[in-house]
Amino acid sequence: MKYIILLILLLPINVGAQPITQTEFLMGTFASITSFKKTNTSIVNQCFDTLFSLDNTLSLTKEDSLINNLGMKKTTLPPDIYNLIQRGLYYSYQSQGAFDITIAPLTNLWRIGFDDAKIPTEKEIITAQNLVNYNNVVLEDNSIYFLKPNMKLDLGSIAKGYATDIVVDILTKNNVDKSIINIGGNVYILSNTPLTVELQDPHAATGETFATLSLSNQSIVTTGIYERYLDEYHHILDPKTGYPYQNELPSVSIIGTSSLDSDCLSTTAFALGLESGLKYIEHLPDYEGIFVTKDKKVYVTPNVNLVITNKDYEIYDL
Repeated sequence: MKYIILLILLLPINVGAQPITQTEFLMGTFASITSFKKTNTSIVNQCFDTLFSLDNTLSLTKEDSLINNLGMKKTTLPPDIYNLIQRGLYYSYQSQGAFDITIAPLTNLWRIGFDDAKIPTEKEIITAQNLVNYNNVVLEDNSIYFLKPNMKLDLGSIAKGYATDIVVDILTKNNVDKSIINIGGNVYILSNTPLTVELQDPHAATGETFATLSLSNQSIVTTGIYERYLDEYHHILDPKTGYPYQNELPSVSIIGTSSLDSDCLSTTAFALGLESGLKYIEHLPDYEGIFVTKDKKVYVTPNVNLVITNKDYEIYDL
């Protein structure tokens, strides 16, 4: 499924050598790895080989993918996929269903991002909603099965974060100490020296920004409403209503050491809304958040060193 692409523009500062960027299309989005040594090319190719393999496993648009062929019959999973789904279920429970990895029947119904996108009928939405419930997923003995027929998982909200972490792991094990990874807006700054990133203005055209911050060996992931589909609706669906979320937030960015967790948390915090989402992130020791409202107010957790560069924006306290 086509999701919002790249919500952050990168500005490498004092990185030394001329950067070399390789970009591929996978997981329904663009993925790029920027390195600063020509000798890293073979390692970057290894990263993309791994990403394409992962895409073949987790893609909802490929009929023969593992994720598309799960059901009520117990299926043994590779350990890494088992752990990924387990992590997704953890956040589904933590958010009490505001984030739910069983949302595939709804995303498949709306088809947002595809040429055949449409506004479903109320009856269609209710039918799909009846299949969305993380409590009906059973993980045991490295296997998975569902308690209801026709259920499906949609790992779109965690797969790109997981993929980003895999790339970071491959690069690190091969002694690559400076790189910028961007998989559909899941950005990781692999660098002991802080690099500056610009944050996309959610109210403006792509490329226009409102703030900067510096990151070192950290991920930043943004969930946001940066473009509209079907005129009235965006792509972030509420499992409890069957419709796209309606709240005061066009943008939530999460910063942390794990891109997978940042991916889950950005969607969860967006779903919870400003006050509940901000409080939720504030209680997590290893993660920080940036919340932007529709009236251009910015709210941040205590340890975010955000520099506002657009005079229309201002940082506020709750």
